[in-house]
Amino acid sequence: MFTDTHCHLTMAPDGVEATVARAREAGVHTMVCVGTDLASSAECVRIAAITPGVWASVGIHPNDAIEATDAVLERIEELASRSSVVAVGETGLDWFREGAPRVRQEESFRAHIRIARDHDRTLVIHDREAHDDIVRVLQDEKPLPRVIFHCFSGGPDLVETCAAEGWFMSFAGNVTFKNAKDLQAAAAVAPTDLLLTETDSPFLSPHPHRGKTNEPARVAVTAAFLGQLHGCTPEEMGALTSANAVRAFALPVTASDS
Repeated sequence: MFTDTHCHLTMAPDGVEATVARAREAGVHTMVCVGTDLASSAECVRIAAITPGVWASVGIHPNDAIEATDAVLERIEELASRSSVVAVGETGLDWFREGAPRVRQEESFRAHIRIARDHDRTLVIHDREAHDDIVRVLQDEKPLPRVIFHCFSGGPDLVETCAAEGWFMSFAGNVTFKNAKDLQAAAAVAPTDLLLTETDSPFLSPHPHRGKTNEPARVAVTAAFLGQLHGCTPEEMGALTSANAVRAFALPVTASDS
């Protein structure tokens, strides 16, 4: 059993049904479809409502934070109340692209935290070259719901902080890249009870598929690599990360056995 904690099914090149079918053939039975703007968030909710084993996360990506107006955030909050929605995000800070002013990113981030807290939804964090400020905001906004650092990009120091706070760390296909030694070092010391894996499909396809369109089925490749780092089999790592995902997203217990 493998659980993909972060995928963009709205971008599936040959359709959602075919993509989900291949995932199930690969042993991936539970997926969280993540929205990055209002339109994709609404589509994730629609997909999750009609596709067994698929859940939704809704939010405005920090690079689009300029779009996080009061009206849009009200709509995101309404979507967050739906039964098929388990998380809010991806939200956070991006100091690499800076597609929106920093002040607007932080305002949007804090608004998403409030929505997640009010509706008891897991918070899915986008953190790109903004580790210290992400941690600052999260610590300032306590108490928090469950927190996942999507596509974890920090080093052992950030792992230590996340472990101390009980925040989940989700590793994508880039952890398998040959030039990702620092990320691999972080993954190797991440506590196994806070470890998750994901595809971030259609991005970050793992080695040996690097450069190709990614899809949820390939989360098994990343899980197997994480298993090597932690000295366990792909099946053991799959079971471990799937059980963690049930806790991280407060999924029905039966979701891990579907």
